[in-house]
Amino acid sequence: MTLARSATRSAPATSSEEAEGNSTRQRLLHTGLRLFAQHGYAKTSIRAIAKDAQVNVAAISYHFGDKAGLYKAAFLEPFWSEARPGEPAAEQTLRETLRQLFEGFIEPLKHGNLAHLSLKLHCREMLEPTGLWDVEIECGIAPVHQTLVAALRNHLGLKRADDELQRLAVCIAGLGVHLHVDQDVIDALAPRLNRMPRAFERWVDRLVGYAEAMVAAEAQRRAAGAAAKQKVRP
Repeated sequence: MTLARSATRSAPATSSEEAEGNSTRQRLLHTGLRLFAQHGYAKTSIRAIAKDAQVNVAAISYHFGDKAGLYKAAFLEPFWSEARPGEPAAEQTLRETLRQLFEGFIEPLKHGNLAHLSLKLHCREMLEPTGLWDVEIECGIAPVHQTLVAALRNHLGLKRADDELQRLAVCIAGLGVHLHVDQDVIDALAPRLNRMPRAFERWVDRLVGYAEAMVAAEAQRRAAGAAAKQKVRP
């Protein structure tokens, strides 16, 4: 499967041409996301995508190279902010890192059906793998996890990230993952949570607080373990 794309133009585009090109590309992305999520990669043709997006088939080649390129973009490109958490600055507090993490989880939910389709496509990719899930783990998920682990290690004053710290990072990230995986369940059980004023801002605030409580519990557990070891020493 060829995932690279290339496109050349003989002359610089005008602002109107660029706007039209961006609009076409976004329309193809959204259409591709929906059809790939519904039918999978193999059963979705470029002609079906072009017809649904109301563009010429050549537009897919121009913007993405081929069907594989469009699928890669639909799977990997966010439809929201492209910024991902990086290595935390030395002066960055744990709370700032947690807020950055959860804002990243919450932002897609502001885009409604696009987030739902993206989740559906990721689930389908796990069932019908094309290799992009490994790319997402390596280039998208792993850097965020490593950033969180580094922030937790610095906060707890640890020389290295042990298994329990890794477990804590996974559990903290799970708070954000849950909002995506069980969005329909949350809407059924407590519909106001996603619809009240400033709902997304409240989610970020609460998730940061819950995560800080988890970190405090882990710090207490480690302190108790260290104290117990001191008592048994001759």
